[in-house]
Amino acid sequence: MGKKIRIWMVLSLVGGALVCGPAAMTQQQPDFSKVQIKTTKVSGNIYMLEGQGGNIAASVGEDGIVIVDDQFAPLADKIQAALKELKITDKPVRFVINTHYHGDHTGGNVPFNNAGSTLIAQDNVRKRLESGGIAGNGGSIRMEDKPAPKAALPIITFEHDVTVHLNGEDIRALHFPAGHTDGDSIIFFPKNNVVHMGDDFVRYGFPFIDVTSGGSVQGMIDAMEKASAQLPVDVKVIPGHGALSNLDDVRAFTKMLKETSAVVQKAINDHKTLDHMKQEKILAPWAKWKGDFVNEDAFIDTLYNSLTGHKGEFVKHN
Repeated sequence: MGKKIRIWMVLSLVGGALVCGPAAMTQQQPDFSKVQIKTTKVSGNIYMLEGQGGNIAASVGEDGIVIVDDQFAPLADKIQAALKELKITDKPVRFVINTHYHGDHTGGNVPFNNAGSTLIAQDNVRKRLESGGIAGNGGSIRMEDKPAPKAALPIITFEHDVTVHLNGEDIRALHFPAGHTDGDSIIFFPKNNVVHMGDDFVRYGFPFIDVTSGGSVQGMIDAMEKASAQLPVDVKVIPGHGALSNLDDVRAFTKMLKETSAVVQKAINDHKTLDHMKQEKILAPWAKWKGDFVNEDAFIDTLYNSLTGHKGEFVKHN
């Protein structure tokens, strides 16, 4: 199996939902029966839930529960059970806010909707869930996503921002365009000094930027810089994937994005091809960021296609 097809397989469909994250490397059909939900108190009444897929933030109180992202449908009951085990409220999950459309963050939309939760997301999240389409970096990472069922579609959408006033908190979802995708929201919990960054900030290394779904490295940098400027220095940061973080982690991530972008842009200006960039290993100084999901070559593809506006055509190798 060649390198290109190995990278291509990291995006897979689980029950019709797009999987995009390091967990997708292990198998196409995770055994959800073995997944355990880990709950961590972040601050006040805000908790982080980890399982399979994107991290979940939860505001839990007497007014009910708001969760940010919902992982996969087979985990919905386990997520509900983990929230009940907190013994803070017997109220249901009233709202689910999706940070973007990928299935490892929206796969639970149907069961939560069926249980009475109201789904909220940026306009483009609903559009991409409804239509389906291609996700990828314009080159070595590509996957077709099927249209989502009606019950998975957010019924409240917004263009720029929306605020949910619950549990004494003003939970604000703010749209940052063209970062991880074109429908990204970062979720602020100002009274509890917590922020959920979605997949605009991840801890698995080089990020997956969904160039074919309107994402860009420039937009991701812009999101990180603008969001960071609005946050207190001691804010608790929930990443889309990975361990609970702080602003120093976000700044290190942003610095890497800016430096690697500059190196690839210089190579573009010097009329170097993608093959030349890879042969010269121009991202070697940032090798510590490479992972099984997005390695150096895949991130060169990502940066090149993002900086040039090239969506790319993927050729499947047998």
